[in-house]
Amino acid sequence: METKRPNKLHIKQGDTVIVMRGKEAPTRDKDGKMVYTKGRVLKVYPKENRALVEGVNMVKKHTRPSQDNPQGGIVEQEAPIHVSNLMVEDPKTKEPSRIGYKFVDGKGGQQKKVRYAKKSGEALDK
Repeated sequence: METKRPNKLHIKQGDTVIVMRGKEAPTRDKDGKMVYTKGRVLKVYPKENRALVEGVNMVKKHTRPSQDNPQGGIVEQEAPIHVSNLMVEDPKTKEPSRIGYKFVDGKGGQQKKVRYAKKSGEALDK
């Protein structure tokens, strides 16, 4: 059986992302401004095209008593969300932005491929 390569994703661990779809989708406040749900990416699962985002897609999990949790009960935790529902936050404008790739000069004249926010042109990778 042929093994499938993991997909290349536009987000990385540590990025600040904005949820664009689902129950945390953007809404408008009374002044007409967009209100976004933001979070930091804790872990990325390329094979499933999903990412674990801090404070987003919270689910209740029933746990049985164990050494760490002798009481057991219901624990609230994050569940992975599909990456198609996420956009990277532009570092300059603090709004959702698409991602582009460009080559910049690195150490010793080497070319380095970096991600940048298309909205402002600001580099995401340092």
